[in-house]
Amino acid sequence: MKLGYVRVSTVEQNESRQLETMKLYGVEKIFSEKISAKNTQRPKLNELLDFAREGDTIYIHDFSHLARNTKDLLNIVENLNNKGIHLVSSKENIDTSTATGKLLLTVIAAISQFERENLRERQLEGIKIAKSKGLYKGRKPVKIDNFEHHYKRWRNNEISKTALAHELVISRQTLYSIFQKYENHSN
Repeated sequence: MKLGYVRVSTVEQNESRQLETMKLYGVEKIFSEKISAKNTQRPKLNELLDFAREGDTIYIHDFSHLARNTKDLLNIVENLNNKGIHLVSSKENIDTSTATGKLLLTVIAAISQFERENLRERQLEGIKIAKSKGLYKGRKPVKIDNFEHHYKRWRNNEISKTALAHELVISRQTLYSIFQKYENHSN
C-alpha cells in the first residue's frame, strides 16, 4: 500500500506542496498533522508507523518533515527497514529500498544535522554579542492578569499549580518561576 506522511510545524503553515507530492505518487492513505518535529512523539506519525505493513511504501515530501535530527531519522528508517517497509522522499529523490538510497539517506541526514548545529552555534554567538552590547534582553516576561487573585487561589488550596498553569495557558515551570519571584520579592 502507498502511504503518505504530511507534517507542518504550525497551524499557520500550509501543507499543499506536500499534498501535491502525495498526488504525484498516487498515495492511497495520508497521515497528516500540524505539530513540531522536535521529537518522535507525534500522534499521526505513530499511527502511520503502527498502520504500515511489510511491503508498504511510505512517501514524504522531504526528510525534514519526518525528523529533525539524524538520530531520529535513522531510527525511524531502521524501524521501517526491520518491518520491510520502504521510504521514498520526493525532494531528495531517495528510495530506501535500494542500497544507493540507504547510503544517500545516511549522508543527507548527517549533513542536515550539521547545518542545524551550525545554525544554532551562529544564533548563540549572535545572542552573546547582543548581550555584550546590552541589546539582548531575553524572552519577554509573562504577564498574568489579576495575578493576586490566582496566587491566592493557589495559596488557599483552591487549585493546584498544574491546573492553574493549564488554565492560564502557560507551562508549569513558568508558573513556578513567577510564583518564586513573587514570593522572593514579598519577603
